[in-house]
Parts: sequence; structure tokens; C-alpha cells
Amino acid sequence: MAVLIRKAVPKDAEQLASLMKQVEQSGLMLFDPGERKTTPEQLQQRLFSMGQESIVFVAEEGQQLMGYLFAIGEEIQRKQHSIHIAIGVSRRERGKGIGCQLFVAMEEWAKDKEIRRIELTVLEHNHAAIALYKKRGFVVEGLKRESIGIGGNYMNEWFMSKLL
Repeated sequence: MAVLIRKAVPKDAEQLASLMKQVEQSGLMLFDPGERKTTPEQLQQRLFSMGQESIVFVAEEGQQLMGYLFAIGEEIQRKQHSIHIAIGVSRRERGKGIGCQLFVAMEEWAKDKEIRRIELTVLEHNHAAIALYKKRGFVVEGLKRESIGIGGNYMNEWFMSKLL
């Protein structure tokens, strides 16, 4: 069965919220495992009211969500050429090209929206994600020193971007 990459819709909210919480169990995301309090109802409202400057893509196989990519844009005139992204793929589906497929869909959308700049942050020790981002053409712009606190330790993040 082929993976379908599509725009998330409000009816995806319950499954998407569950997937986001599952992905956060890796310890490599912004939220600690169990910290996210977003309810499916809140996520459904967010998907329903999302403006034209932002989009959420999901990877689906057999009506099961396996990955997501949030592309969040700015309403501010001087920042409308830029989006910030967050991506997550189910642990059991990592390494199968789903992340790349989500990036392809997002970049096609971004080009249609005349987006020039794509930004993200990633933990310095998340080597698999950094490899994916570099493969997709992202470059490191800077180091955010001790920007994330995990279990009493402070971790660095890379700030990365790609220009279209």
C-alpha cells in the first residue's frame, strides 16, 4: 500500500494528536514525553481556523497517520516569505522515506505560496534528523547554546534553514 501525503483536515485531529504525543516519546522533540496538553478538540479547531500562510501535511497509509509536517507562516508583512516547520514520523516508520515525502509536498506548497525561506531547529545530537534536513538542502545557520533543558541537562540546538 502506498503512502499518501495530503493536507490535514479537522477530522484528522484525534489521530494526529495521538501521533504527535507518540512521536514526542523519542525525547527529541520540543515537548517532553507527556507534556503536551493539546486536546484533539483544540487541534481540530486549529486545523479548522488555520490561515492561508500555514498548513499541516500528514502521511497516511490505510487510513493510519504515520507522519506530519507543520509549516507555520507569518502574517507580518516583512516575514510573509518565511515559514517555520516541525516534522514528526512514527518510530516504526522512520527511515522509509516518509520524511522526504513530507518535505517534497511542503516545498511544492511553499513555492506556490511564494515562500522563500524555510526554518527549523533541531537538537544537536539528533543526527538522523540533521542528516535528513541536510539531504533536503538545509544548512546550519547557527547554534542555540543550551536552549533546551532535558532531565536537568542543557542541550544545544542547531538553527537550520533552506532558501527556495
